[in-house]
Amino acid sequence: MLTIAVTGATGAQGGATARALLGTGHRVRALTRRPGSPAADALRAAGAEVRHADFDDRASLDAALAGADGLFAVTTPFGTDTTTEIRQGTALVDAAARARLGHVVLTSAAHADRGTGIPHYESKWAVEQHLRASGPPWTVIAPAAFMDNFATGWSLDGLRAGVFAWPMPADRPLTLVPAADIGAFAALVLGRRDDFAGHRIDIASDECTPAQIAAALTTALGRPVIHQEVPLAQVRTHSADLAAMFAYFTDAGLPVDVPGLRRAHPEVGWSRFADWAADQDWATLLDRP
Repeated sequence: MLTIAVTGATGAQGGATARALLGTGHRVRALTRRPGSPAADALRAAGAEVRHADFDDRASLDAALAGADGLFAVTTPFGTDTTTEIRQGTALVDAAARARLGHVVLTSAAHADRGTGIPHYESKWAVEQHLRASGPPWTVIAPAAFMDNFATGWSLDGLRAGVFAWPMPADRPLTLVPAADIGAFAALVLGRRDDFAGHRIDIASDECTPAQIAAALTTALGRPVIHQEVPLAQVRTHSADLAAMFAYFTDAGLPVDVPGLRRAHPEVGWSRFADWAADQDWATLLDRP
């Protein structure tokens, strides 16, 4: 049994990883800036130890990582910016090195190592490079596009009107993965350091075109959903970063060896998009303001 510190534990990837680790019998030290939040309370109820940690507070990181065997590390520029992501990711990696952790698993983004020019991919690549040079055994898992994003934000707003609004052509394939599968794979990697240390692995569970996604959503919602291609110029007015990402998805694609992952690691489950969509509580989601 290992003690694994999990950053972003009250978020999607960290929360899924914490639950997967608990489910496989490991001790979870959930790190959060808000240890009194409802999400933190839910982790406690599930069996995790909740610790306060702030990427900009060296002492809190050192205290939170002391005595842990490994770390699941997640960073994000959303809510801040890419410069902040690099600074905070570097601070987290440095804290892991000071704590002499036996394994650091960093979640990044598929293709972030390929010079995509997407700002938040480049910031993740900078953190990856720092991790590689930092000393502790490391593994980078790099998820494709998140299925979970289709049930939030502007995607959910469009579904209320029967529209899957997505800035890609209807026939352009995109690899996808839900947070639950990221967590399951991260738990697998953390439990098998010797098999995965020193590797960078792009991960995805399925590959679908926007037209196929709309068809699966039609079945899951029980009402017609049509794909509507959102112009990149419209996306750019909200975020140049996201516009660059969708341009990359359209021009270069986001290929990941999904069949290979299914063969090599069947224990993860690797959800099909249609199955993920069928499992969502769309009635509740669509009724939320």
